[in-house]
Amino acid sequence: MEYLLLKFVHVLGAVVLLGTGTGIAFFMLMAHHTAEPAFIARTARIVVMADAIFTATAAILQPVTGYLLVVATGRSLAEPWILASLALYIGAGVFWLPVVWIQMKLRDLATLAAETGTPLPDAYHRYFRIWFAFGIPGFGFTMAILWLMIAKPF
Repeated sequence: MEYLLLKFVHVLGAVVLLGTGTGIAFFMLMAHHTAEPAFIARTARIVVMADAIFTATAAILQPVTGYLLVVATGRSLAEPWILASLALYIGAGVFWLPVVWIQMKLRDLATLAAETGTPLPDAYHRYFRIWFAFGIPGFGFTMAILWLMIAKPF
């Protein structure tokens, strides 16, 4: 693949990861603040779908295009900034995978509350706090990777 096209796909993947992650976090947080189970359930359904379509696709493409860029540029995977990026990528994945599962739980709990006309259960609130807490390092790691991609500081 031509270098500029490869680089474009890699940067686009980074933009999609950050953009989708930011959008998902915003919409889930705003829905949560309504405390309306039906609205939260609808929002969570879309969020889970967006994660499956956009985030997962970009997450798969990033290491592939990153590796191809390393090969195309004659760099080494052992360069410190690349090793740091890979470690942060794994860290982001460690936080992102549970977040996806938690979003499904939030969706299901909110759906049940909406269908039964009951308030959101304590389990929903517990999962939401974990979702929020896991999102912070996951997003932070992704931001750090973007900085490393641009700056290549070491």
